[in-house]
Amino acid sequence: MPKIAVYPGSFDPITNGHLDVIRRAAKMFDRVIVAVARNADKAPLFTVEERETLARGAMRGLRNVAVDDFEGLLVGYARRKKASVVVRGLRAVSDFEFEFQMALMNRKLDGEIETIFLMPKDEYTFISSHLVKEIAGLGGDVSSFVPRAVEEALRRKLAR
Repeated sequence: MPKIAVYPGSFDPITNGHLDVIRRAAKMFDRVIVAVARNADKAPLFTVEERETLARGAMRGLRNVAVDDFEGLLVGYARRKKASVVVRGLRAVSDFEFEFQMALMNRKLDGEIETIFLMPKDEYTFISSHLVKEIAGLGGDVSSFVPRAVEEALRRKLAR
C-alpha cells in the first residue's frame, strides 16, 4: 500500500518555503498531494485555480507530487485520497501552538491520520505568503522568496 501524504494550505501564493517542505515530503512518501484550500472565510489574492496553476508550475519535475483543491474538513479529504499523513510546515515557535492544536483536533476526528511537522531550511523560515504579498504590493523585490512564475503573477495581479 503506497504511503500518501497531504500537504494542505492556502498557498496564496506558493513560496520557496512551501516548495522546500514539499521536496522534503516527496522524499519521504510515495505520493504527496498539495491540497489548495478553498476557504470562504478568507479573501485570497489569487483564485483557487490560479493557486493550483502556480503550484503545479513550481513543482514541475517532482513526479510523485500532485496538486488538488479541497473544501471542508481536512481529515475527510485525506480519507477520500487514502492519505495516512498530513504534512505541516513549521517556521517558528509561533506556528507551533496553532499547528499543534490543529493536529490534535485532526487526530480526534480521525485517529488513523497522523500529522508530521517539517521545518524548512533556515533561509526560508521567515518567508510567508502574507509577507510576500505585502512586499510585492509595496513594489519590493520578492524574487528570492518565490518561483519566477509566482513573482510575475504577483506583478500582474498587483498592477491592477
